[in-house]
Amino acid sequence: MTDIIEKPRHSETSNSSFSTRPNDMTVLGVVDFADCDQCSPYPNRWSSIRERISAPVAEFMGAFILCLLGCGGNCQANLSANKSVSASPAGNAVTSNLSWAIGLSLGVWISANHSGGHLNPAVTIAFATVRGFPWKKVPIYLLAQLLGALCGASVVYATYFNAITIVEGGSDIRTIAVSGNLFGTYAADYLPSVSAFFAEFIGSAMLITGIFMLTDKNNGPLPPGVLPVGIFFLLLGIGSALGMDTGAALNPARDLGPRILTAMVGYGSAVFNFRNQYWLWCPILGPIFGMIVAAFFYDAMLYRGSESITNRPSEEAERHHLHSCARTKPNGVAGIV
Repeated sequence: MTDIIEKPRHSETSNSSFSTRPNDMTVLGVVDFADCDQCSPYPNRWSSIRERISAPVAEFMGAFILCLLGCGGNCQANLSANKSVSASPAGNAVTSNLSWAIGLSLGVWISANHSGGHLNPAVTIAFATVRGFPWKKVPIYLLAQLLGALCGASVVYATYFNAITIVEGGSDIRTIAVSGNLFGTYAADYLPSVSAFFAEFIGSAMLITGIFMLTDKNNGPLPPGVLPVGIFFLLLGIGSALGMDTGAALNPARDLGPRILTAMVGYGSAVFNFRNQYWLWCPILGPIFGMIVAAFFYDAMLYRGSESITNRPSEEAERHHLHSCARTKPNGVAGIV
């Protein structure tokens, strides 16, 4: 390792240049550590730090993009409908759904290779419950997702602050009905509480089913880079078909992060007191329970991967496997599985 960079001798450095043998590395910054099995995977100190924090940072960035584009799409479509803001509407329900779908797709794209692209506490909990995702990683994932959603919504609020002020009628006026519902999700007036919970439960169950379907190797597998496209159509379909009743939160962080932001900037405690703590039992517990139930169902009925708890071998199957290996391996030695 100490001889990677070879210093040239004086006789070789005339005209401020030097010649090298074909395999010599003479210029800093051209060493490819990936080609050396014995080299450190971390060429400098920052790369080692980055390796340890890349997963939660990826979750933060993915959730940030999701809420930046999603809440931004809501604000543009709804605030532009006010004649004092825009002469003509700059969006509608379709563009709002597209914004959320694109936000999730890009969020998954930037984070999938580093953290798995969960961006959703309910997804993380479902994977930990059914697919063996380490529980010790769950708290940091959930915190990163929540902070990412909060920061994304904060940027949107700052961007549309003036338009919100015009629509609300003053910078000291902030109401849920006019602009607060562009950030957090709230059930429609006609919807009873049980139906609101059911809407989030079903939408979230469909989301995790689609994620499991798209990542199931027996269904493809998908070509590289296609997963975010599938996620785009998945969320677009759910939002277009099931989003009217509750706004289709489907994601505790996507709702709680922006909801905290609205409480901080003037909407007050009303964002948490709506329908007797609606924020807890509908956009948080609804997606979590919906995804866990759907994940169990998918794995029990369709999935054959060994990482699922529904496919863990029984003691009898393990004994049979070891006995079969002992008879087939050379010298009668069974391998450890």
